[in-house]
Amino acid sequence: MSDELTHLDDQGRARMVDVKEKAISDREAVASARVRMRPETRAMLLGGETPKGDVLATARIAGIQAAKQTPTLIPLCHHIALTSVEVAFTPDEDGERIHVRAVARAKDRTGVEMEAMTAASVAALTLYDMLKAIDRGMEIESVRLEEKRGGRSGHWVREDGVTG
Repeated sequence: MSDELTHLDDQGRARMVDVKEKAISDREAVASARVRMRPETRAMLLGGETPKGDVLATARIAGIQAAKQTPTLIPLCHHIALTSVEVAFTPDEDGERIHVRAVARAKDRTGVEMEAMTAASVAALTLYDMLKAIDRGMEIESVRLEEKRGGRSGHWVREDGVTG
């Protein structure tokens, strides 16, 4: 069996990586997504004028809940002792997008990148679900990791100069 972290054993079968020898440390990951919609839809959302009530509050809770469910959704993810999850929404300057930012934190043996990305993804999906009656043409764009801290690989920041 390889000493490198891998989700395959020496015979190519899927396995959950054994993390028992890894040190417990503070972990943090930031992920983002964007939801592109018609300017009228965005104006209704930001003005609190949507038919389904407080869409942003519902999407925030959905993202937090999703982060907590990550190992149920992603088969080889470990259960992580999350210490916090934050989901925030910012209108992009283009007038057509809402930027979703999710931050997941834990003190554990493995990282929280998947939890942050799951939170951003599900928050974006919830925006779509709650606004689809007025704009079925919305698109979820650019779900990605922006930054991670902690663990053996240390601090990583997306270097392309473009955020979410």
